[in-house]
This record gives sequence, structure tokens and C-alpha cells, in this order.
Amino acid sequence: MTINENFAGLPAPISAALEQKGFESLTPVQQAVIEAASEGRDLRISSQTGSGKTVAFGIALAEHFIRQNASAGQSRRGDRAAHPTALVIVPTRELAAQVREELHWLYANLRELRVEVVTGGMSIGLERRALSRGPAIIVATPGRLLDHMRNAAIVCDQVEHVVLDEADQMLDMGFREELEAILEQLPEKRSSHLVSATFPRAVLTLANRYQADALVIEGSQLGVANADIQHIGYAIRRHETYAALVNILLVASDSRCLLFVNRRVDATELAEKLASDGFGAAPFSGELAQAQRTRTLGAFKNGTLPILVSTEVAARGIDVPGISTVIHVDPPRTPDAYTHRSGRTGRAGLTGRSVLFATPSEIGRIKRMLKSARVEISWQPVPTPEKVEKALRKQARRALHEKLADHTPAETQMMYAKQLLEDRDVVQVVATLLDLAAPEVNRAPMKVVGFDPAEERGSGRRGERSDRYDRNARSPRGGPSGGARGREPSADYTRFFVSWGEESGATTGRLLGQVCRRGGIESHQVGAIEVSGRVSFVAVANDVAAEFEKRAARPDARDPGIVIKRADEKKSRPGPAHVPRGGAPGGPRGGSSTDDRRPRGRGQGSPAGSTGPRRTGGPPSGPAGAAGSPGRVAPRTAASGSHSPPAGPSRDGHRPHPHKPKGLKRPGGFKSKGPGHKPAR
Repeated sequence: MTINENFAGLPAPISAALEQKGFESLTPVQQAVIEAASEGRDLRISSQTGSGKTVAFGIALAEHFIRQNASAGQSRRGDRAAHPTALVIVPTRELAAQVREELHWLYANLRELRVEVVTGGMSIGLERRALSRGPAIIVATPGRLLDHMRNAAIVCDQVEHVVLDEADQMLDMGFREELEAILEQLPEKRSSHLVSATFPRAVLTLANRYQADALVIEGSQLGVANADIQHIGYAIRRHETYAALVNILLVASDSRCLLFVNRRVDATELAEKLASDGFGAAPFSGELAQAQRTRTLGAFKNGTLPILVSTEVAARGIDVPGISTVIHVDPPRTPDAYTHRSGRTGRAGLTGRSVLFATPSEIGRIKRMLKSARVEISWQPVPTPEKVEKALRKQARRALHEKLADHTPAETQMMYAKQLLEDRDVVQVVATLLDLAAPEVNRAPMKVVGFDPAEERGSGRRGERSDRYDRNARSPRGGPSGGARGREPSADYTRFFVSWGEESGATTGRLLGQVCRRGGIESHQVGAIEVSGRVSFVAVANDVAAEFEKRAARPDARDPGIVIKRADEKKSRPGPAHVPRGGAPGGPRGGSSTDDRRPRGRGQGSPAGSTGPRRTGGPPSGPAGAAGSPGRVAPRTAASGSHSPPAGPSRDGHRPHPHKPKGLKRPGGFKSKGPGHKPAR
């Protein structure tokens, strides 16, 4: 058998497997692994999504498994526990299945080498039975792997290699504690490898702790956008989101499309809305049972289901060839998130499109995010109904020309065609047939006006409705429909300041976990989350805001340096960014959450009656001593020496009157709490 010269540097079993799979050459990251002197080194492998990183680290580990004898990794006689020599840890079940599939065919020519998967949501009994067969490689999610280790179903005394795949996502999902517990139990003499398209600061901190003299292997320059992806932006009003989506999907026709939303409830609602309008769509998120997730992903892969509405976390395991379009219905919050999302298309040398919706309140942040991601986006107007209909006609005519080029009609059809033309006008017959062959559209295209993206904020109204998918006023989960991360705050929410920003590792997921843990609320009670460099702002539903404020003000043993209080109390420029103990929350003692991992809140809702302060009027404005406010002297601030009202409400939720003499009637309609009540200062 002739060996492909492109695989000349590979061991024979691996090169044979690549040829059997139909590969003709290696990707840049795979070639970089071969050329690097990686024997015995810890590796940090980075490359664009879809560039073949799984096969790359499989090649790096190949020599290790080839050197092993046939019994390596097998269970000992009378020992039903697994003694693997390599662990691959991934964030999601779908990615675990994908990695196992890739390693299975790559090592197909290595006899007696077994690869098994253990993930949450699967039967522990069946997994233990598979582990008893002695796999040499175990692909696992952190939580389930730790369970098997604690129950002695997996013994790690022989582990020589551990691979953290998509480590950034595992940290965002709050798996830091599990990862550290796993790594601490592994033999000291081992190799630790990290694989990801991006390496944010939190991942580098973890890598520096567990890697020694790591060898960095880059298949593509870190942070450089994928040239095979066309990035398109549509500047629209928030209420036009669904209309714009319909028009884009109509133009995409039956091609495979992946839609991203931030919340699981939005994935379900949007998929149902699209299905009711005749589109083949289904949701894909962590709240679905594993069997349903497997069926849905299988239908998407085989083309039965052309549209998948997914959350970001669930989509990390999606490696489906031929995804033509990725649509960010809810824009991502960080450049890394955009890189991972858009990387679901344009894979393995194919071209694709990444479509981003930007509303007036989000356009500035989105432009900055794209600049950080080094992405050149083409801002275009949303296709009008006329353009959609024209595009559909062109598609039908293109299909007709392709059919005429290689199709030979049956004899009976030819005879009937001659009969039609005997006493009819040829042009009339063909035109009628074209009308019959026109594609049927279940949903008519919709009108979208949009706005000029050159305007930083457009002319959007602060009170714009946040209902994108024609939902009712409240979501099925009981929370306000405007509670998605990144949407504009509304009158139903109270804004809180958090002394923790992006420079110290804050992300929307980690902030969500922090505020839910500190304030004892659930994720659906949190609205917009704004992450800045050194500070952040979080919107909390009004019905729990007062109780949240009380709980969040208590001293926190995990992260004592993070202050959470009402946003209007923050008048001065923020001080130095706080770094929580152990890195970012989501670290050993911090709380963290993303869409598919529920934050560890201590309770839901607030006690009856704790609905926050009640105002029946406002205090008179104007300088001290103005009419209507006899004897009032505003407190003097230390910074400016000027007089100003107090910064915010007291702990009991009431805004005290500044320097009100005892016994004086409270102006502006505030209700007095009676004698003995002392306003907070």
C-alpha cells in the first residue's frame, strides 16, 4: 500500500486510518503537532474552530499508545475498575460523543485500544459496565468523571496524559472546583494538555498552575478570524428581530442553519414560533433529556431538520458538516464567544456565513466586540419582501437549469409534452409550468425597516419592547420576558452595581452565578447584565430587589472584596478592579453559571411583602433652604465639599430624607415609620 507523502511523518497505523477516512492532507494545526518536538512536553494547542484540533491531539498521543503493550489500560485480574492511561475532559455530552467518535476511527488500527465515554445524563450502571472492560482512554465531563473516581469505578494511578478540551467553556460553566479536584488526584508524573480556540486569562491561570514549560502549538494565529466565514451584520429594531429572521431563513431555503440564543427558554419559544410558521426547527439546550438531544442532533446532521435553535453551551458539541449559516439572534457578550459560535460554520475548508443582529442599544458594544475579535463585518440592509421573492425565483430557475442539464425525461412524459404543444402556444405552456414549479412558501416575507448602523445608538427608545418572538408578557418560567442577558433594562427591574469587571475575569455567566448566590435569587429573576472593564451592572426583578439588596449587602466569606449595591449609590469613578479569591468566581470558592448549568442559588423569590420601597411622591428639588424645605441642609460630600442628597436607599429599602430633624413631617409624600425610626446614613 502506497503511503500518502503528506502523512510521511505519522506512525503507520495513524496514516492508514487517515487514508481510510478519506483525508488527503493535514490541517495546519495537525501539521504543527507533527513538526513540534512535543515528546514528553505539556501542550497548549490553539487553532480556529473546525480546524481539526481533536485529531491534532490524537496524533500527539499516538506514540504513547503505540508503545504500550496490548494489556495497557486493561482492568487488572479481579479488578472491575478502569485504569486508563489517558483522560480527555470536555464541557458537554455532545462534545464528549464527538471526541470519542474521532479518536475511535483515528486509533482503529491499534488493537485492543478501547475508548469509552462517561457523561452526566447517562446510566451510571451502563457506564460502569463499559468501564469494567478496561478502556485505555476515557472521555468525560468533569462532574461524572469525578463521581466515578470517588466511587472507585475509575482509578487514575496509571494516567500519563490528561487533555482539557474547551477549558474556557468548562470554567464558564462553573467546573473549576471539579477540574481542580480531578487534577489533584492524578499522578504527579504526567503530561497535561489544553486544547481550545481561545485562551482567556482564567484559562491561562489554570494552565500555569498545572502545566510545566508548556509548548504552545498554533495552527492559526490566536485571535485571527476564519477567512472561510463571511460575517454579515443587520441593524434592526428589537421588535423587528423575528421579521428579519424569517426573511433570512426564507432566502437560505433548505440549507442547514444554526441559530443562537442566550437562554434555554428562548430556544424553546423561538423554535416553536418558527415551527408554527412552517419552518423545520427544533430547540437544543441543556434542559432537554439526553435521548431527545441525541435525536434532535441526529436529525440536524442527516438533513431532516434544517434549523436548530441552540444555546451557546449546548452548541459546543455540535460538529456538523455543511452548516451554511450561523445566526446570532441574541448577540454574544465576548469576542471569544463570537469566535466559538461563528466557528460552527466554515469548517474543514468549506465556506459559511455568520449573521449578527444588532439593536440600537447594542450596536456600540457589538462593534467593539467585533474589533476585539479582529472580525471585519459587512453591514447590510435586511432583505425586503421584494428581494426575498426575487431570490426565491432565482433559486427555482437555477434548479430548473441544473435539472435540464442532466435529466432525461421518461418516454411517456415526452409523448405528453408533444400533445400539449400541438394546439397550444409554447411560451404559454412553459410559463404555466414555471408557475406550478415555483417554490411554496409557508410564511410570507415580512417588512423590516432597520436603522443606519453608522449611528452609534440609532434612535432606539429606552422602553422598547423586549419581546422578540411574540410571546406573552411573562415567560413560561414565571419571569419577565425581558430578562435575557444583554437586553435593555426596563421599568420592571432595579439596576445594581458590582465591583467586578472583565479585567478581573468577569463574564455574564460568572456574574449571573455570583448575584444568584449572594442574593439568593434564581436566574430568571435577573435581567440585563452589563460587563465593563473594571465594574459591571446587573438588573434584578423589582419583586425581589429589596430582599436581594439585603442579602447581597451581607459580608461574603467567598469573595469579600466584591461589593453589590444599587447602581445609583455609585457616584464616583470605580477603584481598582477586584480579583476574587482563587481567580474568578467559578473558582474553588466562587459561584458561576452559564445557560446550561443552573447557578447555585440559595432560594427562590423573596418573602411575602418584600417588594422594595414605596414612594408616593418625591422630595422637593433645588438648593438647600429653598421654599418648601425649611431647615433642610444637604449633607456635605467628602470629595467635592458640595451639598448633595444621600446616595441611595437604606438597608431596610427606604430612602431616608436627608438630615430631617427628628419629629419633622416627612416631605414629598414619604411615609414615616413612626417614632423611634432612625434613617440609615
